[in-house]
Amino acid sequence: MAEIKLSEKLEKIAKELEGLTVIEMADLAKYLEEKFGVSAMPVAAVAAPAGAAASPQEEKTTFTVTLTDAGANKLAVIKAVREVLPTLGLMDAKKLVEGAPKELLKDAKKDDAQSAKTKIEAAGGKVELK
Repeated sequence: MAEIKLSEKLEKIAKELEGLTVIEMADLAKYLEEKFGVSAMPVAAVAAPAGAAASPQEEKTTFTVTLTDAGANKLAVIKAVREVLPTLGLMDAKKLVEGAPKELLKDAKKDDAQSAKTKIEAAGGKVELK
């Protein structure tokens, strides 16, 4: 990468920026976008390959979380299921885990679905997002 020569003023600003946290950087980027009407997105667009779909596909925002397999450590998976579904009793959670594949969450937001998947997979279960 080529070395860029900065003025003393810009060097001082760059040093300050290096000391910012990620959250502070995100706030600064948002402020600059609003203040100057610019975007942090790259300007150059990559051309779509020939034969690509003409209409852009919408990103999926809701998911169905399905427990496909309880794995070897059923007790840990039962505990994870109860974390995901706190209103579920112990016996109901046990029946759900033993009866896999079973639907856990329907129309869950992306973050909630991913969180549930992470918790259950960490416990040893297998989860599918649809």
